[in-house]
Amino acid sequence: MATEIRKKLLRMFTETEDDFLSGQKISEELGCSRTAVWKHIEDLRQEGFELEAVRRKGYRIKKIPDKISHNEITLGLKTTSLGRQVHFKESVTSTQKIAHQLAYDGVPEGTLVVSEEQTTGRGRLNRSWHSPKYTGVWMSLILRPNLPPAKAPQLTLLTAVAITQAIEEVTGLRPDIKWPNDILINKKKAVGILTEMQAEADKINSVIIGMGINVNHQIDHFPKELHSIATSLSIELGKTVNRAELIQSILLHLENLYERYLQHGFYPIKLLWESYAISIGKRIIARTITGTLEGLAKGITEDGILMLEDDQNCIHYIHSADIQIGND
Repeated sequence: MATEIRKKLLRMFTETEDDFLSGQKISEELGCSRTAVWKHIEDLRQEGFELEAVRRKGYRIKKIPDKISHNEITLGLKTTSLGRQVHFKESVTSTQKIAHQLAYDGVPEGTLVVSEEQTTGRGRLNRSWHSPKYTGVWMSLILRPNLPPAKAPQLTLLTAVAITQAIEEVTGLRPDIKWPNDILINKKKAVGILTEMQAEADKINSVIIGMGINVNHQIDHFPKELHSIATSLSIELGKTVNRAELIQSILLHLENLYERYLQHGFYPIKLLWESYAISIGKRIIARTITGTLEGLAKGITEDGILMLEDDQNCIHYIHSADIQIGND
């Protein structure tokens, strides 16, 4: 009950933006006493929110703490469905693992699992993902699209576009996308995406999209072996980034693209993805489970499959591979 009241209160602050909310209006909207309103305001202060109280005007939020718990994500969130249910944990083994269980239990589409730390974060091919506390964004989003399982990989490319757009919006940086699931800044990896699904033979029950974003890491947060290949938004920008604001932007861009995708198919997403792709038109090495291919990256198909033209002008369609660009 208290959690629902807090969600309504934060939604009210979101809708009024910088204006004051009177204690009377809060009391009427929440259906509680003025004393209860004061208690909820004090609880927000205890969580790090800086609130201004002015006699005859009411309350307004002046500063949001650099946290990514439920309250910080909810305040200012402009989506309709994505992120409206948040499951926050201070530390987890993996947000993907929790999201899989929640999806199995039937939580609604748009449910978000987010944590300040992952102790066994992972990426594609079960590789570990370095997820230190209070530095990045480690989250998993549950979608329930009415699609055949073969279409699920397209949601990885859609998510990459959404995250890239959000990074541009929040920081002004211009990221590049490396097929299929890496986002690079100045040729170093800053974001990884892991898409998994729960499905039957002809029907997706849920898609769980894991997102790992290096936000406020400094170089010494990374193991030495990653110094030459990993980066963070803060390193590239030269200042810290508000992580809750970044999450809100990602969710809004993702929701807009997802709705467009469900209405119009993958083609509009394909065009956006290719506009950010770093490998298109360049020579690449693709290491697949069946061998290594070299050639020119021609683009992606209508299904999101990478097209590689080898030196004999033969086109190969690559569903899964590790990609190396040129001599990088």
